[in-house]
Amino acid sequence: MYSTARSTVRCTRPQQSARLHSEPKGQLYDDRSFDKEKPSNKTPLKEQSKPSDFKLHTETRAAKRAEFNFFVACKMTKLEIQKQLEERVQKIIEEEEIRMLRKEMIPKAQLMPYFDRPFFPQRSRRPPTIPREPSFHMLNSKSWKCLSSCS
Repeated sequence: MYSTARSTVRCTRPQQSARLHSEPKGQLYDDRSFDKEKPSNKTPLKEQSKPSDFKLHTETRAAKRAEFNFFVACKMTKLEIQKQLEERVQKIIEEEEIRMLRKEMIPKAQLMPYFDRPFFPQRSRRPPTIPREPSFHMLNSKSWKCLSSCS
């Protein structure tokens, strides 16, 4: 029951327990120590390295966000200032228009007639209107008869 790949002997459980009882304890421990001393192809343990400093992405994002918030706040203040300026200009224009309208609305006295020269009214050049008789024939129309008969 020897294995060609391994130099150890495979035993079933009853054989293994019999082997443990038959062998002295010192020899069993020696076999185990031999396995530990046996050179293996394992890589040697690496030396402990010191953790390197790292920069969290949250810090850079927070800085960018603060910069963006500052940019938005500046833009909003500029818009508010511009809006206030436009309101002032509009108010000044409206006040000027009101001042001009009031100036035009001031009633001015008519000029005094010249009493040293006589006044001769001029005849109108428009043709006189021709009077027409009112037409009362609407009362006799069909619509009047329809209204009187329906009620």
